[in-house]
Amino acid sequence: MEEAVISFVVNRIGDRLIEEAVFLKEVRPRIERLHRDLRAINCFLEAAHANQEEDPRVHNWVSEIREVAHRAEDAVDMFILKAENLRRKFFVKRVFQKPRYLHNLGKKIDDIQTILQDISRRREILGIKNIGEGTSTSTQMLQNLRRTTPRAETRVIVGLNEEAENIVEQLTTGDPRRRVVSIVGMGGIGKTTLAKKVYNHSRVVDHFQSCLAWVYVSQDCRPRDIFQQILNQFPYTPTGDEARKIEKFQENELGDFLHDQLKEKRFLVVLDDIWRSDDWKCLANAFPEESDGSRLLLTSRNKDVALQADAQKAESWKLFCRSAIPGNVTEICPPELKELGEKMVKKCAGLPLAIVQLPTMWEEVLNKLRAHFACSKEVDAILSLSYTDLPHNLKSCFLYLGLFPEDQVIPKRTLLLLWIAEGFIPQQDEQRMEDTAEDYLNELINRNLVQAAKVSVNERVTKCRIHDLVRDLCIKKAKEQHFVEIQKDIVSPPPTSSSFLATKSRRLGIYLDLESYASREHSTPHIQSLFFFVLQHSPHSPYYKIPLLDFLYKNFKLLKVLDLGNVNILEPPNSFGKLIHLRYLILITIRCSYHPPSCLGSLQGFVNLPSSFGGLRCLQTLDIGVLIGKPTMIQKMKNLRHLFLSYNHGEDDKPLHIDTLRNLQTLSGIWLSDWQQNDTRELTSLRKLKIKVDDSTMSEFSNSIAKLENLRSLYLEASHDSMIPSFGMSSLLHLSKLHMERSIGQLREFPPNLTQLTLEDTELDYDPMVILEKLPKLLTLRLRMWSYRGGEMQVSADGFPQLKILQLSDLYGPTKLLNIEKGGMSNLTQLQIFRSVLDIYGLGELLHLRRIDVIDISLHSHRWISSLPCKDIWHLYRQ
Repeated sequence: MEEAVISFVVNRIGDRLIEEAVFLKEVRPRIERLHRDLRAINCFLEAAHANQEEDPRVHNWVSEIREVAHRAEDAVDMFILKAENLRRKFFVKRVFQKPRYLHNLGKKIDDIQTILQDISRRREILGIKNIGEGTSTSTQMLQNLRRTTPRAETRVIVGLNEEAENIVEQLTTGDPRRRVVSIVGMGGIGKTTLAKKVYNHSRVVDHFQSCLAWVYVSQDCRPRDIFQQILNQFPYTPTGDEARKIEKFQENELGDFLHDQLKEKRFLVVLDDIWRSDDWKCLANAFPEESDGSRLLLTSRNKDVALQADAQKAESWKLFCRSAIPGNVTEICPPELKELGEKMVKKCAGLPLAIVQLPTMWEEVLNKLRAHFACSKEVDAILSLSYTDLPHNLKSCFLYLGLFPEDQVIPKRTLLLLWIAEGFIPQQDEQRMEDTAEDYLNELINRNLVQAAKVSVNERVTKCRIHDLVRDLCIKKAKEQHFVEIQKDIVSPPPTSSSFLATKSRRLGIYLDLESYASREHSTPHIQSLFFFVLQHSPHSPYYKIPLLDFLYKNFKLLKVLDLGNVNILEPPNSFGKLIHLRYLILITIRCSYHPPSCLGSLQGFVNLPSSFGGLRCLQTLDIGVLIGKPTMIQKMKNLRHLFLSYNHGEDDKPLHIDTLRNLQTLSGIWLSDWQQNDTRELTSLRKLKIKVDDSTMSEFSNSIAKLENLRSLYLEASHDSMIPSFGMSSLLHLSKLHMERSIGQLREFPPNLTQLTLEDTELDYDPMVILEKLPKLLTLRLRMWSYRGGEMQVSADGFPQLKILQLSDLYGPTKLLNIEKGGMSNLTQLQIFRSVLDIYGLGELLHLRRIDVIDISLHSHRWISSLPCKDIWHLYRQ
């Protein structure tokens, strides 16, 4: 983890040397020397990151390096802040103050350099040399714990019956060729427990007779030792000469010998806790492909292992505990314990960590369950191993997830943009940082440390979450390393103090209202990221004014991330424009049903964005609430990548220049008239665009969009008294997503490569399917509120050849008829009907339909439900 911190600091200091070359020229040699020394130390840490926690000497030494790196970063950032303030002052003041600032910075760098040299010398004195070698003590402890024979069970393994039976079926029936079944899940979820239950199942024992073997692989995979362990468990007794010959075999020779012994045998080998695909590649050739129904059962934390092991049909089992009743040999929950048992299962939230070792007293289990998990050395080691095994570039990303409240579903976009703003994501050649960040998230999901909460039709994760116990691990590790800290309540201070307990963490998640947090003194100028999470929203939440908000700049001048999206702000203060290091800023008014007239009148948002915001030149992501005037100062924010606006069009004639923002990838909320005043050819990086259509002509709009070759998503929204005029879309070959809201007149043409289309409040009075069914690549179609006012929709035999998801939502008025001819919508897998009354014909012909979601409708008016060939594919949700 520390190597990630230092790597980040090294990169930031290097960036600052380039960005502030003029201001830093007098101290540049000293900063460059510090930069080189930190880079050299970081190379050492990267080689040793897996074992930094095993030796207290190493732990303390690395912690000292982290503190020095943070001091160096803060010194440079504070100087840049003062230098920026100097730029805004008169020439005479700059002349007299700049030398003093440079002298102070140089002195701080010299002090840091001295400390760094002392730390480097102490490494040799303490004997810290090859800390990356050998097997860690915690890994060895876990190996000892897990290397028990699967037959030696002192307690009944309870629960997981359905999963066990499914795996037994896979192992004992089907393909006569050798196959692999993989049990995949996060550390501690119960993979080994389930594998033991299957291994000891009577059907499995009878089917494979005496040809069964169980080996523990672990992170430290040693193929020769594994081959030898398997041979030792099979009914084979070598002669003396054979035994001596086997002892001399090299790894490949022993693998070949095992392969010969397994030929023409029906065997089951369990490879428990295999970590990497490369480890599987080293082992796989020892197991014959043609071998009379033989099976390999793998347990792994990494989905890629399962996919590599059985590419034709990877059986990936996501395991969740259903009950936990130690000592109850009947496996039936006693009635008097049923309610308590349900509470325990809910508390476990699907993570049966070491079920067979839970205490037998139910009340004690319920009250101390979390404490049991937290203090159990075995469980802690299991979870920690997954963290330790992460590459250093993923550790920061993983620990960052501990900031979010328990059980919160996290939008992918939010998480990725935060990672980028924090500096966790490197720029790699031509690949966008957003794409690299998504790769990082997918890697964490594949390692079962993060759960995919929602997946799009093209199988990309759109929302994620982490398990409560994984979150506990994040918070624990992050606090140890001063990376992240959560503040849930005001710490009771000593009688003479009114401040929070001091923290060395660089990032704070505040689970308090802003007023309570601001009321105390703060001594944390080093904080770089500040999040306010309101766990319970109230329609009577206060709207905060400028004087209260000024405390943020006063106490947190080095902020890089500020998320006030959950805080009601009447108007952002001018002082926010002085937070020049900000890379990520969220200021969104929460619109409640009640707005204090004294505060807002008829306005639901900010009055204006202060002109000082033009000084936020490092800003990458800006998301702001409703403004009265145009935020013209954004043209100075030339590092902006993602801009989310909402401003009143009004009578403001000032131009809104966005064509200076060459790095812009997302632009949401600009009015069409403002868009057309810009040379949009300069926005070559733009990928997502949401435009509000006013009375301006759209004659040139299509041409301006067609020239943006990277544009993938377009959202057009007209005001309530306007409509979206027809315009040519056939030339928008690169567009894959289109959302149109408000009346659009006659449908004529659409971009030919659309994969997602949403129509909302379009008030069509003719059947839209005639045009839409001809889109050859359309995967998702959503017809939402008042999109269609007619009565009948007809899908022809070859219509919608690729469509997978159809949503019909809030189609008010008389009963609608949807008639699907045989062959139409042939690939439809999901149908969603929300608050709409329809009769549908032709569903029985949809062979791929797997799910129908119905929300808040009258069932008796939907005769098609009773005609479904398979009744269990539809689900009713009432609001």
